[in-house]
Amino acid sequence: MSMTDPIADMLTRIRNANMVKLQKVDIPSSNLKTNIANVLRAEGFIKNYKVIADDKQGTLRIYLKYIDEKDSVITEIKRISKPGSRVYVKGTKVPKVKNGLGVAILSTSKGVITDKSAREACVGGEILCTVW
Repeated sequence: MSMTDPIADMLTRIRNANMVKLQKVDIPSSNLKTNIANVLRAEGFIKNYKVIADDKQGTLRIYLKYIDEKDSVITEIKRISKPGSRVYVKGTKVPKVKNGLGVAILSTSKGVITDKSAREACVGGEILCTVW
């Protein structure tokens, strides 16, 4: 069975692993998912990630981060642009998440970047998800 929205599946796996306080979560790998994990690590929402090669597409292993081993760093992770309803923004209209406390992850012509980087570079794109 083919998956309709692999990004939503990735975010749901991270959300579910956070709720049960798992240390790591395995996700089928792709370049876009790896780039999203890279942004999450750079912004401090996850500890680390690594791509494990196998005979198929590989596995993306994400190591989750917690505060005092009971509170998750990620309060909410939400998919914005969906396959049936894409959400695009111009470089001058990139939204702030929770008044700058959260991060919006965008897919732009400069790659997968945060909302802050998109505003600085004045580049728009598709809003993939928000995290705070």
